[in-house]
Amino acid sequence: MQTLISVRDSTGTRSKKLSLTETAHQVLRARVLSGELRPGAEFSESELADQLSMSKTPVREALGRLVAEGLIEAFPRRGYRVTPVTVKDINDLFAIRAMTEGTAASMAALNLTPADLDRLETLAEARYDPSQGESVQSFVKANRDFHIAIAEGANNPRLLAMVAAFLDECTRLFYLGALSRDVNPETSNDHRRIVGVLRLRDPDQARAAIVEHSEHTQQGILKALISSNTSALTL
Repeated sequence: MQTLISVRDSTGTRSKKLSLTETAHQVLRARVLSGELRPGAEFSESELADQLSMSKTPVREALGRLVAEGLIEAFPRRGYRVTPVTVKDINDLFAIRAMTEGTAASMAALNLTPADLDRLETLAEARYDPSQGESVQSFVKANRDFHIAIAEGANNPRLLAMVAAFLDECTRLFYLGALSRDVNPETSNDHRRIVGVLRLRDPDQARAAIVEHSEHTQQGILKALISSNTSALTL
């Protein structure tokens, strides 16, 4: 039976208890998605167990989950590596993202309330300092909240689940992009334009604005990663 530890939510209130395996999984997954463990980085169970002050068993089980999720690769007798990002990964993810979010935006254009649109306008103004980790984290969260709020406006739970899933897969790409260059101007400009189009209640324009924004993000991430000559990106 695994030891359980309690965790607190953002307000400091004691919430559910997590097993050591679940805790290790959450911590390591967050490190991968945020880029703290960068694509291509290699490590061992022992290193991570020491960092997390845990035995190898829960760390091994957590890594097994991350392997199944495609975020980590395992190499017998060598250890583990954060799965590199490939150009095809980026192109595939953003192709699907454009389709799902474009559909959601076209539906949301007819459903979002004035209060919803005002909230979107506030989220569109989110900015960050590339040199500060917490600032980047808050920015990535605000970006996700913006896109999720539009998908919620579609009033289609299955479509919302699809949009959320692909946003989660794109999370580490968002982090890599935000850390590689200052995306404040392009993101805020695109987001403000999207809100403006949604206020027009025009489904076709809303779809087009989201698709264009997705293409801008995709091109920006690829350009930044290629120009930085980083090991985070492979062909």
